[in-house]
Amino acid sequence: MLPFYTEQFGNPASRTHAYGLAAAEAVEKARAQVADFIGARPREILFTSGATEANSLAIKGVLALSGMPRPHVVTCGTEHRAVLDTLRRLRGSGDIEVTEVGVNAEGEVDLGKLRAAMTNRTILLCLMAGNNETGTVHDLEAVSALVAEFEGRVLWHCDAAQAVGKIPLNARSLGIDLLSISAHKIYGPKGQGALFVRRRRPPIRLLPLQEGGGQERGLRSGTLNVPGIVGLGTACAIMTEEGAAEAQRVGFLRDCLQSGLECGVEESRPHSAGAQRLPGCLNMTFPGTDGTELMLALRDIALSAGSACSSGDSSPSHVLAAMGVDDTTAFSSLRFGIGRFTTEEEIDRTIGRISEEVGRLRLATRTRDSRSIE
Repeated sequence: MLPFYTEQFGNPASRTHAYGLAAAEAVEKARAQVADFIGARPREILFTSGATEANSLAIKGVLALSGMPRPHVVTCGTEHRAVLDTLRRLRGSGDIEVTEVGVNAEGEVDLGKLRAAMTNRTILLCLMAGNNETGTVHDLEAVSALVAEFEGRVLWHCDAAQAVGKIPLNARSLGIDLLSISAHKIYGPKGQGALFVRRRRPPIRLLPLQEGGGQERGLRSGTLNVPGIVGLGTACAIMTEEGAAEAQRVGFLRDCLQSGLECGVEESRPHSAGAQRLPGCLNMTFPGTDGTELMLALRDIALSAGSACSSGDSSPSHVLAAMGVDDTTAFSSLRFGIGRFTTEEEIDRTIGRISEEVGRLRLATRTRDSRSIE
């Protein structure tokens, strides 16, 4: 990325000179890298500022040009807020109808309920690949087969920001129509993402969120963030080569952390342990503690009580709530993210620190309770 910050300042839309052509070449190389990463063609990739924008463009863009009054959308209660908040706002304004399908205690979507929710007015299914809070991975092959029953009448939008590079995911072979990714989830730069829009007949029509210079085939106008795009493309290329091996290593560390906490912290237990999970995501509950207090005591460890995007929210996790988890348990739960730079030593240290702090907080709670009784 550095040359495009310090030396090569060309605008890829300005192809009448060498500077612009060099920038355009870098962008198209990155587009091919992203496409190869998810099993797509380069012309199916649109660059955005991140997965949130990609989600909005996919959802709002499809619904605005559906040609149907109050089109119907099916989604799941454990989707990311970028999807749920968009759909709920459109539903609140009376523009669309939305059915949120439930999940089981592991966070897996009920395929029978998903099928039953589909009507002849359904035009869009919004279902993510892997959950950002619990790591639960839906049965994507089964979802693909279900969508195929509708012979192209229902489009599948998949928020894959958490899943790409962590699990095998080929957008074309799965029949996904729109897929969102974010660079920083695969160690690329923040503020950069992409939307896959499958080429099909008839073509998928999207209404742009912003208009102007006609960049990205008129679907996302604005001067392209060349350094960010180059960073995303490079991250995709690295993950294409190393992602599978890295996922295995990270999954091993996740299992070590889970077993260590279960052994070292009495009554602790994981959420979604019975489901297929993303390798680097672990959500644990520590009964008898307050998750916020525990986080404050563990400032030397990077963790959260829910989505990193809404970690300042004082309400219980909407993902755990959709799984039937009560508020008390949700408030005593923490999410751990294990990644490319996590070491076994850090796993061991985290187990020790949490065991120590949970014990201290539980003792403090019992002491306060006994004093109040007296």
